[in-house]
Amino acid sequence: MTLITIFSFLGIIAAAVSGTLVGMKKQMDLFGLIFLAAATSLGGGVIRDIMIGHFPPVVFIKPIYFLVSTLAALVTCFFYERITKLQNTIMLSDAVGLGVFTAIGANAAVSQDLLNAPFLVVSMGLLTGIGGGILRDLFAKDIPYVFRKEIYAIASILGALSFLFTYDKVPHVLSFYICLLVTFVVRVVAVMYNVNFPVFRTEQPKGLSQKS
Repeated sequence: MTLITIFSFLGIIAAAVSGTLVGMKKQMDLFGLIFLAAATSLGGGVIRDIMIGHFPPVVFIKPIYFLVSTLAALVTCFFYERITKLQNTIMLSDAVGLGVFTAIGANAAVSQDLLNAPFLVVSMGLLTGIGGGILRDLFAKDIPYVFRKEIYAIASILGALSFLFTYDKVPHVLSFYICLLVTFVVRVVAVMYNVNFPVFRTEQPKGLSQKS
């Protein structure tokens, strides 16, 4: 098993735990928890494969990914209190997963001879990195996490750009790790130093009724 594969499974586990925790807060049943865990950890890859015309998506060909996601969801259910105390570990694992998924998405686009379409390469990296989280929040009826103040999608974009710029200049596997590292560092630094985007708010005119 290569280091990339290990990182991939680490990302799947972290994303599945994230989805399960959200599902538990929303009081979903067991099927809902497993579904939300799978959507969070595998959804980005499904979106990517559909976008580049890879049918059926890889996660349906290799069920090991779904099995790992399901196992992570079940473990989270049974050890909820212990897992919630590992927020820093989960955050680091999630940052690794974001980097891996971004690199996999960008590499998938390049493997389809799309290196001359840089916007598409970056978009595939971004969608693979954040697509699962968006699906999780939509299913849970929340504003997607990446649309709020956190530096999350930007980390994925910068990682995908680093992959694109280094792909023809260094061995391809090295560009993969550069993407992972850039995404990981940007995400972790943003969390450590509480670096966020400004949030734009509008104030409701005084006296305006809450009901239409």
